[in-house]
Amino acid sequence: MNYTYKSKLKFHRIYLFVIITLFVSLMALPAISGDYTALEGVESVKTVFDVSQGSPKTANIVFWAVNNVNDDKNVRALTQPPQVAVVFHGPSVKMISTDRSGFKESDNEELDKFADTIRQMKADGVKFEVCDYALKVMGVDPKTVLPEVDHVPNGFISIAGYQAQGYSVITIN
Repeated sequence: MNYTYKSKLKFHRIYLFVIITLFVSLMALPAISGDYTALEGVESVKTVFDVSQGSPKTANIVFWAVNNVNDDKNVRALTQPPQVAVVFHGPSVKMISTDRSGFKESDNEELDKFADTIRQMKADGVKFEVCDYALKVMGVDPKTVLPEVDHVPNGFISIAGYQAQGYSVITIN
C-alpha cells in the first residue's frame, strides 16, 4: 500500500511539472514567436493615424494596413490590446461623408468599400474622429459624416492629445 501511495505521489509530481512547463511555455510563446523584432519588450501598441489624403482607391489600399495594426496576431499577442485611433482632416473628410459630390461616378464603389471598412474597424474597437474645422473648410455638411466617426473641433488638438498619451503618430497624406 505504501508503494502505491509513492507511485501516485511521483505521478502527480511529474504531471504537475509537465503542466507548469506547458503553462510557462505558452506564456512565453508570443515573445518567441513574433514576426517583429520591433515588438520585443513592448507591452502594447498605441497608434493614431493622421489622415489627410482624399483618394478613395488609395484609402482602401492604405486602410488594409491601418486595420492590420489593430488585428495583427503579433500585436494581439502583446500583454495589452492595441489602441488605435484615426483622425481625419483635409481632403479625407470628403471620403467619410454620405455626400458624394466632388467624386467621379467611378469612385462610388471605392467609397462604399471604404465606408464598410470604417464600420468594421469601429466594431473592432478602432476610434475615429473628424476635424469639424476641416469639414467647414472642405465644404462638407457635418450631418453627412458617417455615424461611426466622432466630431472634434480641431483634429490637430486630438492628435496632440493622443501623442501626449503615448500614442505613436503615423501620417497618411
